[in-house]
Amino acid sequence: MKRALLALALLAGCHPPAARTVSSSSSQAGGGEPRAGEVASNIVRGDYAGSAACQKCHAAIYADWSRAPMHNMTRVLGAATVVHAPFAGEQFRFKDDVVTMERHDGQRYMRLASRDKDTQVYRVTKVIGGHHREDFAGVEITDEPGRPPAPGAHEHVLPATYMINAGAWRYKGYSVMTPERPGLRAGAIWSRACIFCHNTEPYLSDILGALAGPSTPAYQGEVVDSILPDARRWSFRITDEPALARALADEVAFLRKRRPAVDAHPIAEVLAQAVKTTRASFDEPQLVEVGIGCESCHGGSREHVRHVGVTPSYEPRAAFLQVVAPAASPSPSPDDLRAQQINRICARCHQVLFTKYPWTWEGAPRNADPGGSNINSGEGRDFLLGGCASRMSCVTCHDPHAPDNQRRMLELEGAKGSAICQKCHPQYTTPEAVRAHTHHDPAGAGGQCLSCHMPKKNMSLENRLTRYHRIGSPTDAARVEKDRPLECALCHADKTVAQLVDTMESWWNKKYDRAALRTLYGSLDANVVRATLQVGKAHEQAAALTLAGEARDRDALPLVVAQLTHPYPIVRYFAVRALEAILGHDVAIDLFRDDALIRADGEKLLGRPLGPGAPSPAPVGAPDGEE
Repeated sequence: MKRALLALALLAGCHPPAARTVSSSSSQAGGGEPRAGEVASNIVRGDYAGSAACQKCHAAIYADWSRAPMHNMTRVLGAATVVHAPFAGEQFRFKDDVVTMERHDGQRYMRLASRDKDTQVYRVTKVIGGHHREDFAGVEITDEPGRPPAPGAHEHVLPATYMINAGAWRYKGYSVMTPERPGLRAGAIWSRACIFCHNTEPYLSDILGALAGPSTPAYQGEVVDSILPDARRWSFRITDEPALARALADEVAFLRKRRPAVDAHPIAEVLAQAVKTTRASFDEPQLVEVGIGCESCHGGSREHVRHVGVTPSYEPRAAFLQVVAPAASPSPSPDDLRAQQINRICARCHQVLFTKYPWTWEGAPRNADPGGSNINSGEGRDFLLGGCASRMSCVTCHDPHAPDNQRRMLELEGAKGSAICQKCHPQYTTPEAVRAHTHHDPAGAGGQCLSCHMPKKNMSLENRLTRYHRIGSPTDAARVEKDRPLECALCHADKTVAQLVDTMESWWNKKYDRAALRTLYGSLDANVVRATLQVGKAHEQAAALTLAGEARDRDALPLVVAQLTHPYPIVRYFAVRALEAILGHDVAIDLFRDDALIRADGEKLLGRPLGPGAPSPAPVGAPDGEE
């Protein structure tokens, strides 16, 4: 569940020395007019026009966008809704529980039969996703299909997920870094867990926690800057408290149909009430629109729709608000400012550190260090942590309007991807310069910028490895001495720790702490991938499983089989894929049975018992100092 991230300071009417305005576009009430030709306000409910208003002038983009996976992130289930999952009597079994997918009179249902609970029937009301997988939300009904919902029933996230390419069902929670669960259960209330990132709401609702300060109770609003280092953190300054109070009263009145009195109350109390009301009352009818609309990224654009010469703005704007950045950060050019604003828009949703999994890629607890995430949907935040986010935006590589962006992604895997990097790094445009810099064939994978600076080590939605978006170098000390596996092992899985580190030091004039590396791997003579499988953290083991499979390393088979009962079940899927790659054929292992049965199946494939001394998967647990 998303929660308020509250490190952004409440800067009500003050001008601290560590802050400067990101642009000259302070609000009308806050001193200074907005830039000519741009909207004056784009974050309160009255600023939004809805995506349909964009169609007349932007017909081609609108047509593509209407078919794009991002736009269709959430769909209300109706007769014309495209759903990949068949709902034709399929059964998904999880240990002793069974969920049956049914369809009656045009409606879809999930019937959940549990060992320790009466049968529950949920009418499916929404489908979430549709590019790689489909999740579902639904409301419990009182008896059989066709009956009304139970009194006071909420829409819940349902326990079965449909994997589109595999054509198979799985437990919803096992798509993220969630520990093993005892049985099938409906999940969180949809309106309190999923609604903000997967739909379009007034941006003011997202930033309430950032404005209110660290005492704000948990709710869905989330601002990425609070989980960035201080030197990269933007924040908001309240420039007109009465104007903010009126805007909050307008929103609370919309949510509760009753306008609160705010004039005599401190702004902190008004903000706290707005957070409480948002958490309790914000549901589908309160959205600007279901799914990701144009204004999720372009900001409220009603003023633009009314007066086409007034353009939308990527900067959050209101009569009571100003965006500020640390004084130490350089003043960006207009193009660089635009890139930084776009990156923060993408990171409104693509910042997720799923569940309470405690570790980042930099080897530290995620709450103690702003390290990078290790699974899909953290890409925006990771990009902001890296070396290129001040000048390059997410849309340099990604087309958010495209119905299918996969072709472009494949094109960027080679020379076209390097060409993007060379725009800012022209010294590496010639083959000779690339060879001198990389010590690899300029035409090979080792000569491509993305191979080393955006390595494939993150877990994707399809249980494959995808690129890590914190752009940096595999020679960075934090990555070498704190991460497993060494990033050079992503291409050189047969090498030992010493072989890779000695080469890195000789090629790039670096020096690494051998004692730290012994602690990390157990021995400098250890094979990097196998040592990671044996002693790594869960996300590191997922990467190592892929590498062992790609290398068809039969010596790693016992280590791979041991991961079939990993306490983080998402890692088990990587183990099955690694087994299939090593053995050269499909593997029929049911990962939804009890661990003893899964282990027995793995031992049959191995041809012998793992034995009492077999390596055990990384345990579940928080690092010291984290709750």
